[in-house]
Amino acid sequence: MPASGDWVTVGIDNGGTANNGTVLDADGTFLIAEMAELPSLVREGPDKAITALVDSFDKVLAMTGVPAENVRAVGLDTPGPASADGVLVTGGATNFGHPDWSRFNIRVALEERLGIPVLYNNDGNAAALYAHHVRHGADAGVRSSVSAIVGTGFGGGVINDGRIVKGASGMAGELGHMPIPVAGLLEDDQPVPSCNCGQFADAESIASLTGITRNLLPYWLTRYPGHELALVDIAKAAKLVRGYAERGDEMALAIFRQQAMAMGRVFSIAAKFTDPDTYFVGGGVIEAAPHFRDWFLATVKEHTEFYVEQAEIAEITLVPDLDMAGARGSAIAAAAWVRSL
Repeated sequence: MPASGDWVTVGIDNGGTANNGTVLDADGTFLIAEMAELPSLVREGPDKAITALVDSFDKVLAMTGVPAENVRAVGLDTPGPASADGVLVTGGATNFGHPDWSRFNIRVALEERLGIPVLYNNDGNAAALYAHHVRHGADAGVRSSVSAIVGTGFGGGVINDGRIVKGASGMAGELGHMPIPVAGLLEDDQPVPSCNCGQFADAESIASLTGITRNLLPYWLTRYPGHELALVDIAKAAKLVRGYAERGDEMALAIFRQQAMAMGRVFSIAAKFTDPDTYFVGGGVIEAAPHFRDWFLATVKEHTEFYVEQAEIAEITLVPDLDMAGARGSAIAAAAWVRSL
């Protein structure tokens, strides 16, 4: 068992543009209340990116005044796909397109630089773990949850009895690449959406920024040919859709309705194989105007099919502190590992 005292864990959330870090003490208190960001440099390859992760580690220790010798473990999360041990897979990885990332073990590389044990999770799992602990507190170890987090892609996480379900190869919880039924979701003349991963009609092909760019917006512009966004480059226009939806734009709301329906179908499937206590919704919609966020969450609930017994107890809610959830979840995972020794 680890000795009691002033030990801490550090959590680092690695992203396409920035790393965010935090420090968690042995009593379960986060010592940093705000974002602690530095450029991630992932598109410049492993050498610079690992140095950037080390810089993030140094930054959060400097912010808290904690000496490096008090750090028992570091939790690291990155966007997927990757193995359970942190071996990156280039195919489908938006952030890790540099050729030197192919089959690169980012966990081992950081561990060798720091000389401290590093625990790896993908970013969806880390955020899901944090949301689970915030919601269930002292009961986290006997509760279960599923999280769906929509951004550029569709991340997810499955927590059972307070622990991340990783699966044999680390791919459990990849809810975005789970095919979903689209009958009644798509319009009669709407093409079946395709995903960067090569599948058709998976959740990410609909409920993600990539899904808007690749599939939803091109279709809906054919239904609204005079729309202002028809005059904008499709990639830029896709990023503007949420703002239009917040202002009540009919076409934009149709796009987000399909995204909410897709998320509801993901939860409907999850209800049948994990039957969790809580379903978390995360992503840019959390940062949207409250009236739009509430409408989106209500639409997800409307399209989630439960048995009567599930409907009586299941909760669909928002991921808290989303910007910091990855780093904090990574620190929680590292602390759980320390306590298990």
